[in-house]
Amino acid sequence: MATSTQAKPSTQILTYRDALQKSMIEEMDRNADVFLMGEDIGRYEGTFKVTKGLFPKYGHRRVLDTPITEAGFTGLAIGAAMAGLRPIVEMMTMSFSILALDQIVNHAAKIHYMTAGQFTVPMVIRGPGGAAKQLSAQHSHSLEGWFAHVPGLKVVAPATPADVYGMLKTAIRDDNPVIFNENPGLYGIKGEVPEDPEFTVPFGKAAVVREGTDVSLIGYSRMTHLNISAAEALEKDGISAEVVDVRSLLPLDTETIFASTRKTHRVVVVYEDWKFGGFGAEIAAKIGYDCFDDLDAPVARVGGLNVPMPYSRVLELQCIPSEADVVAAVHKILG
Repeated sequence: MATSTQAKPSTQILTYRDALQKSMIEEMDRNADVFLMGEDIGRYEGTFKVTKGLFPKYGHRRVLDTPITEAGFTGLAIGAAMAGLRPIVEMMTMSFSILALDQIVNHAAKIHYMTAGQFTVPMVIRGPGGAAKQLSAQHSHSLEGWFAHVPGLKVVAPATPADVYGMLKTAIRDDNPVIFNENPGLYGIKGEVPEDPEFTVPFGKAAVVREGTDVSLIGYSRMTHLNISAAEALEKDGISAEVVDVRSLLPLDTETIFASTRKTHRVVVVYEDWKFGGFGAEIAAKIGYDCFDDLDAPVARVGGLNVPMPYSRVLELQCIPSEADVVAAVHKILG
């Protein structure tokens, strides 16, 4: 008897960096209102080369090199968005977005509310956030938890080339301001990316990237890859770890997180941000309150040390979560 088979969607292997570039090119070709702005993104092609080749293709009217003035060009982008354009603002590092906090928090996030819906602010603020390699104390911040604290913003932190490709499209098409966090340690990783230019990944939906039964490892961005490595190490000890990639911080998919918790009854939340007050603490609090009766152990957290990031590579590695830290936390809650 003949059987029908559904054709697998066509994909290509791209780096995280190239997936970002592909997404922007397709969205700029799709919508003439989309444009880029930021420091050294044009002729220099960006510090991490994400905007390579875009200036020759689109010219200075759609790829704008800005002065070193984050508050200024972020404010300009907000005005452009209110007027109907769709700016993509690249922060050379998300650490520099601190200089534009007034524009982001007091204006971009609030204008739709304060004008009773008369204006929208469809803009994306994207760039590398988190530790890279010896970028020291002022260039290594993980600020996604700060922004996820602000009503009116959407905050995402994709971990894979496919997700960064699809989620950037979702961000550009969204009518709200989106903080798009890219960990600098991910730019070189490779993965399958759909060739469909209409492929998008919705916000507010986490992904179970590895099934398990004994413990849930919950994280986002680069920590998802760390959790997968830890799960593989734990498997050698006979421990089955489930890995949940949060992907979207605001909105947050608690349904998937809670379902994994109720399945395994033990949870370790892993995040690169400072452990004290970081976004992982919010995830842990929600699990502790809503899944209290499902837990067989307290929710464990693995986060960054509460110190300024050292320049020394040896000390830097001590400040950010490692596979060994995650494995140790799992063994502790398993008793």
